[in-house]
Amino acid sequence: MEAVAGTPAPPLRSIVGRYRGYRMDGPSGVHRGIPSGQLVLVISLDDPLDIVGMPDAAQAPGKFQASVGGLHAAPVLIRHEGFQYGIFVPLTPLGAHALLGMPAGEVANRIVHLEDIFGPGAAGLADQLASAPGWRERFAILDRVLIDRLKEGAGPPPEVARAWSQLLAANGAVEVGVLADDVGYSRRHLDELFRRELGLAPKVAARVLRFERSRRLIESGQHTSLADVAAAAGYYDQAHMAREWREIAGCPPTTWIAEELPSVQDPPAELDAD
Repeated sequence: MEAVAGTPAPPLRSIVGRYRGYRMDGPSGVHRGIPSGQLVLVISLDDPLDIVGMPDAAQAPGKFQASVGGLHAAPVLIRHEGFQYGIFVPLTPLGAHALLGMPAGEVANRIVHLEDIFGPGAAGLADQLASAPGWRERFAILDRVLIDRLKEGAGPPPEVARAWSQLLAANGAVEVGVLADDVGYSRRHLDELFRRELGLAPKVAARVLRFERSRRLIESGQHTSLADVAAAAGYYDQAHMAREWREIAGCPPTTWIAEELPSVQDPPAELDAD
């Protein structure tokens, strides 16, 4: 396995997380793309991603060379033949509008071809990245492409941004009523705005963020048992956490640990000092 990380150019850093380049060779199988508090841009530098399970069952499976996935509360299932090679780019929900030209809510629970968002010019991006001599050069190409897409001033209403930021800071441990009172909205109005701008209702977003917290705790290896993880993540008990994992990840934590944890824990090589 090869994993490489790089920091995007300064104009992108409030919107784009760390670039992650990956190259993995192993047995064939199905990779579980589990929900998080970020949108994801994925560019395959080999064969297109074969997505056999969408977060919303109403969307048909398909193959994607480059794609954007919105916030979702169910797993994405990706079938592969053992070799996986590409770039993973996380996007903040609050900044997605400035980059995608649309609210994050418009791609929620879906996987969308990058060409459908960026236009026909995105069709050759995967080939351009694959032909670059190294990861540093690939990340520099992404910097140029993404900076050209930025639209100043685009974003959700400040009340939505404030409520999301509070949820994010608390790993989902904030009551929706408290959020609504804080921004001066009714719960119904806040729910409508969240769905429109971010794609998930506040209560569902809170569940995803708490789930993500538990995943990070498992990855850290700092807790000796899943019961300890459940308590630290804010679940009632281990059984409650396991039920949430089955609904959000499509499997219990023990299955995910066996399938994904060894490769997830491999630290990426750093291309810069930022």
